[in-house]
Parts: sequence; C-alpha cells; structure tokens
Amino acid sequence: MKAVIMAGGFGTRIQPLTGSLPKPMIPLFNRPIMLHIVELLKKYDITDLVMLLYHQPYYIKNFFRDGADFGVKITYVTPLQDMGTAGAVKAAEKFLDERFMVISGDLLTDFNLKKIIDFHNDNKAKATITLTSVKDPLQFGVVITDKEKRITQFLEKPGWGEVISDTINTGIYVLEPDILKYIPAGENFDFSQDLFPLMLKKKDALFGVTAKGYWRDIGNTDSYREAYHDIFKGKVNLKIDEPKQDFVGKDLRLGADVKLEHAAGLDGTVVIGDNSQVLGDVRIKDSVIGRNCTIEDGVRLNRCVIWDNSYIKKGAKINDSVICSNVRVGQGAVLEEGVIVADDTSVGDEAVIKADVKIWPKKTIEAGATVTSNMIWGEKWKKALFEGAIIKGLSNMELTPEFCAKLGCAYGTSLPKGSFVLSGRDSNPSSRMLKRCFVGGVLSAGVNVRDMKMTSLPLLRYKLKTFGEVGGVHFRQAQDDPASLEIVFLDGDGLDFSSSMGKNVERTFFKENFRRAHHTEPGVITEINNVGDFYREGFLRALDREVLQKAAYTVVVDFSFSPASQILPQLLNELGFSVIALNAYVDEGRGVRAKGKESALSQLATIVSSLGAQAGFWLDPFAEAITLVDETGRIYSGVDLLSLVVALLMQSGQKGTIAVPVQAPSTIEQMAELKRCQVTRTKSSDRAMLEAASSSEIVLTGSTDGRFAFPRFQAAFDGMFTIARLMELAAVCGMPLSQGLTAVPARAYLQTTVPCPWEMKGGIMRRMSEDSLEKDATFIDGIKVQFGGEWALVLPDQYNPNVHIVAEAKDLKAAQKLLAEYQKKVMTWKKELV
Repeated sequence: MKAVIMAGGFGTRIQPLTGSLPKPMIPLFNRPIMLHIVELLKKYDITDLVMLLYHQPYYIKNFFRDGADFGVKITYVTPLQDMGTAGAVKAAEKFLDERFMVISGDLLTDFNLKKIIDFHNDNKAKATITLTSVKDPLQFGVVITDKEKRITQFLEKPGWGEVISDTINTGIYVLEPDILKYIPAGENFDFSQDLFPLMLKKKDALFGVTAKGYWRDIGNTDSYREAYHDIFKGKVNLKIDEPKQDFVGKDLRLGADVKLEHAAGLDGTVVIGDNSQVLGDVRIKDSVIGRNCTIEDGVRLNRCVIWDNSYIKKGAKINDSVICSNVRVGQGAVLEEGVIVADDTSVGDEAVIKADVKIWPKKTIEAGATVTSNMIWGEKWKKALFEGAIIKGLSNMELTPEFCAKLGCAYGTSLPKGSFVLSGRDSNPSSRMLKRCFVGGVLSAGVNVRDMKMTSLPLLRYKLKTFGEVGGVHFRQAQDDPASLEIVFLDGDGLDFSSSMGKNVERTFFKENFRRAHHTEPGVITEINNVGDFYREGFLRALDREVLQKAAYTVVVDFSFSPASQILPQLLNELGFSVIALNAYVDEGRGVRAKGKESALSQLATIVSSLGAQAGFWLDPFAEAITLVDETGRIYSGVDLLSLVVALLMQSGQKGTIAVPVQAPSTIEQMAELKRCQVTRTKSSDRAMLEAASSSEIVLTGSTDGRFAFPRFQAAFDGMFTIARLMELAAVCGMPLSQGLTAVPARAYLQTTVPCPWEMKGGIMRRMSEDSLEKDATFIDGIKVQFGGEWALVLPDQYNPNVHIVAEAKDLKAAQKLLAEYQKKVMTWKKELV
C-alpha cells in the first residue's frame, strides 16, 4: 500500500518557527516532525511514499533524498502552484494506481494505521476519514457520522455557534484511486471543502473511523510546545536518537561528543544533542537541547526546547520556551513561559521577555530591555489580526504606523490591481494618522483610494452599496477603551468582511507576499465630498415626509461627539422635526464620551421629560446603534427596544419578513403571526444579520443591542435612519412611544454569561448536543432547545472565553428556573471536562 504525505504548507500559523525551514522539518526531539510520520508508516509496512511539496521543497529533498536511508522509497511531486489538498494529490495521480493513505507531514500521532485500513476494507469504503475528539474543534473540520459510521455532515472550521460535536477530521484518509476522477485537473480543490462534500452528495461510501491513541496537529507554537509536554508526561512514545544514559532516577539522553560537567542538576527527561556542552552548575528539567549548543554555568531551563547552534549565557532563566537556531541569550536574561525566539536573534544581558511573546527572526534585544509584546517589525503585535471584520489594538503601540502601512499592503494585495476602495474615519486624531499610513500601503499595491475623510460608518456603507468600489475601511476609536483603535473592513456590498476575506489578508500579511506596483502604476487617492448629498436624497425618499411634517415631533438627540452631528439635524429639520442636539460638535480630543453612557442617558431622560419632547435618542459614536427615551423618560435598550420597533412596525400595517438573531425573544414571531408576517432567524454575527437584510423580502433586521437595518433605505445598521423611521412608525400608528409595548405579549426573557476556557467550548457544546438529542433543538447558532412555549439557548462567544445562556418563559419564575437549569448544566460540564 502507498501513502501520500502532505508537506507543502506555508506554516503561517506556526510562525516564527518557520522563518528558515518548512513546517514538516521543524525539529521534534532533534528530529524533523515528518521523520516521525515516515517511521510510523514504515511500522505498518507502508514504505512506498509520495511526498507532496510546495513551500521550500529543497529542505525536505535534501534530508530524505530517495528514502533508502530510512527504509522507504520516496517519490516527490511538486505542483507548480497551490492546488489545495485534493488538487495536490491529483497532481500525483500517475503514482496512485492502488488504494492509498493520505497523511499530513506535521502531525504527531501513534494511531494504529492497520486498524484504520482494516475498517476501510471491512466497510468497502471509497474513502475513510480518521476521526478523533479534541478540546478545541474550531480550527479543524468537525465530522458527524451515523450509527453505521457513515459520514452525514461536515462542518469545516466552524464558528463556536456551529459546533455540535468535538469529533474532528485528523487529516488522515484511506482512499480508493477511483475517487481521483472527482478532482478536476489543474484547479484548486480541497478534500474537506470540495471532494468529501461532493462524495456525500453523490452518496458514495464515505466513512469515518474514530481512532484511539494520541493525535496532535502541530499547527501553531502553542501546539508545538504542548507536544513536548505530552512526550515528557509519557502520553506518547517517540523515537529519540540520543542514547539513554545509566543515571538512576533520570531519563538522560546524550548525543556524541557531549560535554556535561555536572549531571546532578538534571531532572526529568533531558536530551542533549551532538557536540553540545553544558558547563558548571545548571538546573535543567524536561528539556531538549540541540546540536552544537553551549549552556553556561548557572542557567535554569524548565520544559525548554533549544534548537541547534544556540548559546545560553551564565545565569539565564528560561521557562517553557522555544529557542530556535543560532540564538544568543545573554547573561542573566529571563524568558517567561511561552516565549518563542526565532532564528538569528540576540537577546541582551539582563533582558526580560514576558510570557507568550514571540520574537521574529534576526532581531536584537538590547541589554536590560523588557519586551512585553511580540516583535515582528520592532513593535507590539497580537496572536491574531481579525476579530470578525475588525482589527483592534492600542493606538500607536500595537497599531503603529509601520503596522498599518503593512496591513494596507496586505489588503491592497488581496484586491484587483487598479480597483477602488473607500476609506473613512471618525474624529479621533489617531484614526486620521493611522488611516493615512494604511492608505499609503493600499496605494503601493496598485489599488486606488476614494477618501471620505471624517464620516460616519453608515454613510460609508451607503456609498459602497452604489457602485465603483470593491471594499472599504473605517478607522474609529473603540468605545470600550479610548486608548484603542478599531479598523472595520467592509466588502464591496458594504457588508462586514467574511472570515475567508480576513484570512486572505492575514495570510498575505504574515507571508509579506505583497504586490508592489510599478513606479508608474501606484494607486491614486481622491477625495469625495458628495456622498452626504446622495445619502440625504435616499434618506428623505425612504420616509413619508408628509406624515412626519404633520406630526411635528420634538426630539432630543445626544450625538456623542460623532460626525453624525454634521448631517442628521438638517435631515430631521427637513422632515419637520424640532431637534435639540446634545454633544453635537466634533471633539477631536474626545471621540468617545468620557463620562459614560449611563450618565448620558440619565441626563437625556431628564431633558426629554422637562422639555416635553416626544422622544430622546442616544446615538452611539459609530452612528449604528441607538438607545431610546420615550416621552415619560423611560429608557429602552436591548430586547425591549427590539420588541418596541417590531410592535410599531406591525401596527403600522407593514408587510414582509423580519430578520432577527437566534437569541431574540419569541414574542417577535407572535406579533408577526398576528399580522400575517414572517420572521427569519439568523446567526448572531453582524455579517449574518446584514446578509439577511439584503434579501428582497426583508423589511427589518433588528439586533438585540439597539441596531436596526431597514432595507428600503439600506441593508445596513444605521442609527440615524432608525431615529427617523421609528418616529415615522409612531406617527402612522398615532400613539406615543410609551404605549408601543402594550402590543407585545407578556413574556420573561433572561440571559447570563458563564466564563468558559477556549479549550472547553467544544466539549461543552458536545455535551449540550448529546443532552438535546431527544428534545426539540435547533442549531442555527449555538444550540436552542424548545419546551413548548419556552426555550433555552447555549451560545459560545466567538471572540471571548465565554458561553452565553438565554432563557425565555411565560413568567419570570419559570424563566429563572430554566436559566438556572442550563447554567448549572454548563457549570457541571465544565467541571467534568477539567
């Protein structure tokens, strides 16, 4: 039997370890990761190997050559371009004339491959996917099987709301050669996203076998370190080249020509590679030292990995860290847990590198320096760029001019050359500074920029929905942290960036594979100033001016010092409103209100009541969300505000479909049903809600945090239009806002949040799925269980280590009981998973 080893990945997620070599060649106990895979295959008499290469193939060829030294036969196939996993195997089709196994070259596993092959034979399968359970299934493909082990569903790298099991695709397959006919030649084709769903659609014999044993995808630096931890704990056996020494109570392994002056300070499993020297009194526990290294007197190493040709000076203390090749760690330096120091880096004497910091290759850390964040280009950095459609960081510290320029290069590279994008910002001076840096990077990739300067996000979205641009960005100060900045990325329809778009930009960013325009063809920046006029025309056209002018409402609006104050008062005046504007000037030194939303709402309620106004509105600084104060001074936010808007919409006689997220109250359906309208439920993400708003039958998309989209005007959250539309609905219904909730059925709605470590989310959702098997459950986002007229929802947070629990019932006591029941379940599952 033959095996195909996938060894062509770029290793983006495991940077900076892949700065000088491909991921399969990263050392694991002083041997390449892929060598352990080759030996596993050989153990089960699979010796005819095809290695699929792409990124830095020469390192792999130079090491393995024809395979004779390792007792195998190796054939190399190097596609001319990135073809995807299945597409790459297709490129090796002429060598695959019999049943074959596919396995990744960067795995660590001790699975019994014979049992997997036997399962494939016994079930007469065309394809068998090897499965296993993991704590964090997000980064893998979740696979669902029936009782016969036939695969019924794939969830490829799902969000937490989609996770209903923690059984994942390990990337180990047994395939019949005739499945290669499904793979188009010369095209990018993936096993998980393309081939297996196609086989599922054709009802081919596609099976999943859950293997017992150890498995780890060494896909990032944390997983790399954890693999060592597991080996030290004996969770998996691994071949180690260095001979074991005869020391009682120690697992000490020394290579050739090692100089070890004192072994007394060594504890646990310690491996020292050829020609290395350990001098003087040291303390080393559970660590692997490469070849040609020097460890000086007084050094303390605990659970460390040190690659070849590195030098650790006197008194250095390193804890649970990885030191790559050709690194010098100075005297007395301290490296805390989780530090990664890439090749050719010099760490000065007495320097301190804080926990989880990554140092990219060829950096110099001055003596006495304290490094508190990743050094990529000499500035702070985070593990991931995107949270949804947003990149967030401390202004001029994490989001520096250099960073934003490179980010602009990556974004521009992801777009067609010569295309146009929109840019905008809020009033914050850091937003202006960093936007200019970002725009420079976009221009360098040959992409043109139409700059709206200071503007509100709804206007930028409105322009994107017309014509001419393929995307847009908006720079704004974060509401929850005035020192932080957010960069919002939008697609050509004004929707939030999809996850695939974000990953594309992130991949280019990390690889620095930027497109550089010829010196005669850089992008051009132009200013556009007439978007406000287009917005005004559409705004007024979407409302009944006669009804509003007749109502002649007086409203108080707190603008939170946002650019919306430059456009909304005039629009409301044209519609017959009398507007009392608060904080309606642009304050470039403030941006987000300093005294907080709660005090602003208290002041707003007082002003509305004392002036006898019909309504008051707090408009968030992004001009997307509102909080309402009715004529009595009552404040409406969250689900109350959503219920009020839907109630007024139904009473106005509006027909159509309403889109709300899965966690919205069921009273929405009850009100819509009375008026013969429909409700569609969406995932809780902004993009999912706005994609729903883009459908022609949708008349309202409402969130549970005060944001609304009325597609008649634009299918995007727009707080400015929401203010006018809400007052129009009140005028059509002929009632004050304080009476709006009288049409809402009486229900109790409660929610809470339970802290949940990332690694437990998959297990908790699997338990929730199992607990819901015999119940009326839906899986739109999270898992929602119906109990007649009551329901409970368990929803993992996409970006934070939390799980949200929502319950709705006929009265408060019943809702409290249901919420407490599921909160107790989640807490119990957490304890069981520890």
